[in-house]
Amino acid sequence: MCRVALDRLHYRYPGAADDALRDVSFEFPAGQRIALLGRNGSGKSTLVLHCNGLLRPRRGTVRLDGQPVAYDRRSLLRLRRHVGVVFQNPDEQLFSASVAEDISLGPLNLGLSQAEVRDRVQIAAALCDIEPLLERPTHALSGGEKTRVALAGILAMDPDILIADEVTNSLDPWMRQQVLVIFERLVAQAKTVMLATHDLELARRWADRVLVMEAGRLVANGRPAQVFADPLVRSLLALDDRNAGSTHPKES
Repeated sequence: MCRVALDRLHYRYPGAADDALRDVSFEFPAGQRIALLGRNGSGKSTLVLHCNGLLRPRRGTVRLDGQPVAYDRRSLLRLRRHVGVVFQNPDEQLFSASVAEDISLGPLNLGLSQAEVRDRVQIAAALCDIEPLLERPTHALSGGEKTRVALAGILAMDPDILIADEVTNSLDPWMRQQVLVIFERLVAQAKTVMLATHDLELARRWADRVLVMEAGRLVANGRPAQVFADPLVRSLLALDDRNAGSTHPKES
């Protein structure tokens, strides 16, 4: 597995008065479940967008196997080969007419042969239990089906790290459990899964490690019992405790 590390990242959106990320450092451990917590606007989504190069830090460095990531097309493709991101709204990631075509986009961009692309599509579809959907048009899918197809499209690139940004928030309990089963299959393959979520109970029972963001800073990083015992963290997440289980708007 490759090593991906964030080294003292700072980022400010154009026109903003304050940094959305402030001195954030973190190295992804292999084969772990990571819950990323924080109130709306705390910087969770901004952090996620830096992990596979969708945003470039104002200061600081994203490192892949110890080397700073360059932001040319070749370097970004290599980073995204190792770090895949699934967003809360799957419509942001579904571009092709059929499910099979959509899942094949990532492997094709890697320059794989047609035979290998077909194999990747079948493996990802089986992993996400969507084999009967492969010939379906993407616009005819339910919300939960779209989420699993978007997930399969990322998994077809065989990333070492999967980051899911709020993907479980809008799913019904059965579909949420199905997505968590997929995550378990990945962890069993020594891959790392990071889930940005507002669901504190899910973080407590599912994660090996919990990260907490506040005002653009990473204020906690540890095992769930350790993090949730911290009075500062409990205070920061009090709003989320009251809203646990509800649907939250996606942070900007």
